[in-house]
Amino acid sequence: MRQGGPIRPFVALLALALSFAPAAGAWASPAAPRLGVTSFEKLPQPLPQPFNPKANARKNVEAARKKAMREGKLLLIEMGGNWCISCRRFAGTLKLAPMKRFVDRHFVIVPVDVGRLDRNLDIPGRYDVDQLPGLPAVMVIDPRTDQLLNEGEMSVFAHLPRSSPQAIANWLAQWAD
Repeated sequence: MRQGGPIRPFVALLALALSFAPAAGAWASPAAPRLGVTSFEKLPQPLPQPFNPKANARKNVEAARKKAMREGKLLLIEMGGNWCISCRRFAGTLKLAPMKRFVDRHFVIVPVDVGRLDRNLDIPGRYDVDQLPGLPAVMVIDPRTDQLLNEGEMSVFAHLPRSSPQAIANWLAQWAD
């Protein structure tokens, strides 16, 4: 057998395959949008009140899931109440133009009013969540499998070391695909 043997063709084939591989990080989550708003106090006022206590949450979640499936996006279930300032800050962050473009590209959002943690709790229960960890509680759902992707990380503000609109953008970007 000549020197190099069967290894040489393998190395050449590997080199060819690697030349077509995407650059490192090409399969990573997209970069979070840069919001340019440094604190919640600088969000446009008045803050949104996205939660409708009279809405049919089950129907709205199912419609949003079907839309997310059709559009190849993730479903984002935003649970809270209009009385909750953190919920309204989260909603206000989602309304910022760069954030809205980012979210519209990657997610279908459905707000679910949970009252004072006494309404529509069957929605998180559907995903084996017995108790909401705090508000707002945000559930990232794969609409194809109807599976919760961010189990243990639903309370956005509890999982951000320093809460700010940009921290929310960064948190959401990790789930986008």
